[in-house]
Amino acid sequence: MKYKDYSSDIWTAINNTLDQVLKEQDQPIAAFDADGTLWDIDLGETFFHYQIDNKLVQLPPSPWEHYETMKAADPRKAYLWLAQICQGKSLTQVREWAKAGVKDAAPIPVFSEQKKLIQLLLSKGVQVYVITASVKWAVEAGADLVGLDHDSIIGVETDVQNDIITDQQKGVITYRQGKVDALLAKTGGKLPFLASGNTMGDFNLLESATHLRLAVSAASRDDKIFKTEAELAQNAADKGWLHHRFI
Repeated sequence: MKYKDYSSDIWTAINNTLDQVLKEQDQPIAAFDADGTLWDIDLGETFFHYQIDNKLVQLPPSPWEHYETMKAADPRKAYLWLAQICQGKSLTQVREWAKAGVKDAAPIPVFSEQKKLIQLLLSKGVQVYVITASVKWAVEAGADLVGLDHDSIIGVETDVQNDIITDQQKGVITYRQGKVDALLAKTGGKLPFLASGNTMGDFNLLESATHLRLAVSAASRDDKIFKTEAELAQNAADKGWLHHRFI
């Protein structure tokens, strides 16, 4: 599937702002959400399906329904649980499973304009981070799709001791304001000059950007993500932020 390119106005705004910021800062920061923002798939939930299908971890009966019920009640607990189910497993092994899950789901529908933007930022010395509410290890497996490394991915994780995953939460849950808090912890308090996301779960992240906020969307009207993408798009329009719809 071919997705729509950014308008010339968006590229002009990005390039002009980037030139300005590079005169003001050494190694500026840019921040992106992952699922629905960089690619038209949820890598976290895709990996969970892969774990279910291949019986890789111990799970309750009807594990997908269990997760959906948890998420409806408290998304933060549900996102943490997706990391906790890996307890007792080797992080090395889980990362291999995540790679296999991405391969199994290939081809991953990457938004080419977002990849192009990330490559531009990297070429100018910008430090790019991806902050996701999905499990960090699951999204790491997709990092190279947009030219990033594992250290650029900030996501939900639990403590790891001697390569063995525990069920103890590590850091904040990277959802809503938690995305901003986790990014600031990573950057030593430095805010991004540019932030991009697709749902209201990314609103705080976009609002934290000092210069540019780019809301994107691709969900169809019958997609469960459509409502929250549309709400972010409306906020972007009201606040004068950049907005692009890929389809």
